[in-house]
Amino acid sequence: QVQLVESGGGSVQPGGSLRLSCGIAISEHDDLSLYCLAWFRQAPGKEREWVAFISRDGDTRYRDAVKGRFTISRDNAKKTLSLQMNNLQPEDTANYYCGAVRAWGSCSAASVIDDWGQGTQVFVSS
Repeated sequence: QVQLVESGGGSVQPGGSLRLSCGIAISEHDDLSLYCLAWFRQAPGKEREWVAFISRDGDTRYRDAVKGRFTISRDNAKKTLSLQMNNLQPEDTANYYCGAVRAWGSCSAASVIDDWGQGTQVFVSS
């Protein structure tokens, strides 16, 4: 089990950029390198949806809507997960959540995520 805290959200104009960070607290008896880490988002009135994940092997995947604009990265030593978001559009407006699961492979389904952060809000508008 890990504890996750997101930061970096805010309000930007279309075409702008934000960098989200997720600080991760983990037991000294555990190993963050064994976790798949992901970003999800939830817009008002909509279901939570997967944005990107980075596997324990460093493999990255993105939903089609953010490919080429968002970049996910992790630093196991610093215990952080990041999401660089460029060319933001109004449809990217949502609460963004980081999630973690101690598992091989993909973690693109919310149902497999064991631990969630509290979320950080991103608002894109002119």
